[in-house]
Amino acid sequence: MKLLQDKVAIITGAARRRGIGLATARLFVEHGARVAILDIDAEETRGAAAELGPDHLGLVCDVTSRANCQAAVAEVVQRYGGVDILVNNAGITQKRGVMDVTEEDYERVLDTNLRGVLHMSQAVIPHLKTRGGGSITCISSLSALQGGGVFGGSHYCAAKAGILGLVRAMALELGPDNIRANGVAPGLILTDFSRGGTSDDYKHEKARGFPLRRVGQPGDIAGACLYLASDLAAYVTGITLDVNGGAYIRP
Repeated sequence: MKLLQDKVAIITGAARRRGIGLATARLFVEHGARVAILDIDAEETRGAAAELGPDHLGLVCDVTSRANCQAAVAEVVQRYGGVDILVNNAGITQKRGVMDVTEEDYERVLDTNLRGVLHMSQAVIPHLKTRGGGSITCISSLSALQGGGVFGGSHYCAAKAGILGLVRAMALELGPDNIRANGVAPGLILTDFSRGGTSDDYKHEKARGFPLRRVGQPGDIAGACLYLASDLAAYVTGITLDVNGGAYIRP
């Protein structure tokens, strides 16, 4: 059964070969969606879209720019006639101690991770309303829940925690329009994003202490995004779905 047949999905930060965004795009395509990949690197974005096939779109978009987001969404709507699903995945991180975070560091990380979610959501929401509803999924982080992790400074933790607050606010406000908003909080996942600074061997060793005894793969997060975007989650909004192999279990 194809869970997203004839749906149109926008996924930000989805051009990296070993990333959560592209893994999610591939799974959405398998389930019948037409997908627009948005990312900041033109060559990577074109290559990722080409891999998905001719029915799919790759657009360069800097999510820190409201104008970029509006223009990208307008192009998607022109191509496909509307939008049903948004996955806010674009993000960056920095290893910084709290006293080492500069104003420039703070602005860069907050702009991409949090402001970008707001910009893209604002650009998509009117089109979801036109469709009579839809789904917004925002990728946060285990760092938002426990205040740190393998990588990421205090400003990264703050940005990812802010995403979860924004998700809850959107869920409350947009529920009457049949628009669902949810968050996903990945734990340790083997991606290009998480490979910076620590080795894969270190991550595998660390994961031996998790209840599921393994490090996560991008496809693990993609599966969570598929669930939240599909009608299987038709009565699910305002939640944070933890996908961390049991590394953090809420009280």
